[in-house]
Amino acid sequence: MIVVGQTAREVALFCSDMHLGDHDPATAALFLDRLDAQAHAASHLFLLGDLFEAWVGDDQPDAAAQQLIERLAALAASGVRVHAMRGNRDFLLDVAFPMAATAAPRPFHARAGAVMLDDPCTITLFGEPVLLAHGDAQCTDDLDYQHARALARTSAWQRDFLARPLDERLRIAGELRGESRRVQAERAMGGAEPGDVNRQAVEATMRAAGVRTMVHGHTHRPACHRWELDGVPARRWVLPDWHAGSAARGGFLRVDSSGWSTIGC
Repeated sequence: MIVVGQTAREVALFCSDMHLGDHDPATAALFLDRLDAQAHAASHLFLLGDLFEAWVGDDQPDAAAQQLIERLAALAASGVRVHAMRGNRDFLLDVAFPMAATAAPRPFHARAGAVMLDDPCTITLFGEPVLLAHGDAQCTDDLDYQHARALARTSAWQRDFLARPLDERLRIAGELRGESRRVQAERAMGGAEPGDVNRQAVEATMRAAGVRTMVHGHTHRPACHRWELDGVPARRWVLPDWHAGSAARGGFLRVDSSGWSTIGC
């Protein structure tokens, strides 16, 4: 298990949902600038999914992705322990290519100097067990999404997809993102709110892990929710998504020996 807080000098920094890609250089610049400002003071960096807007395999031809990988590798070389989790946009991150594929790329974790995290996973944070997740698995009210999610995480589906030529994978990813945007727009026109986690699913996940604190992203609804779980105080920290513009948003969750705090973009 990952343990943070064995010395008072250690600092954990959490972020998610950067959605980086060449489609949005302003957001990539915003995140990388803030990462440069904050990460060197951390001993542990946790990236909890959706680092990228889309990920068709570790041969993704994306300048923004390469910039992040170079930043992470430099942080790892300086002694920062870098950890990354897959999200719903980049669930193929660091997934091995099938033997039949030609010129299999060097995997993400090796290029970035990162340790890949299971979703969910438990770490010890200054003496407390804390559950980390991307958050999409707890959005159980969206049955169509959960069905698609389960299919796309099977080894058979991933082998088939990664065996396809890069241009075909990029085309499919573009079509899927277009369909996702269409569905989201239809829901918004109908007055439906974006999907959120299901309270019962969150509590079941926390009970199974034996924790009373959870950190996740995905929903783009940053907050710290507090309630009683089986008669014991519980809390759920939701990380913000990142976006540049006139109303820029984003930020980090920072945990050190003095407590928990948020850092805006």
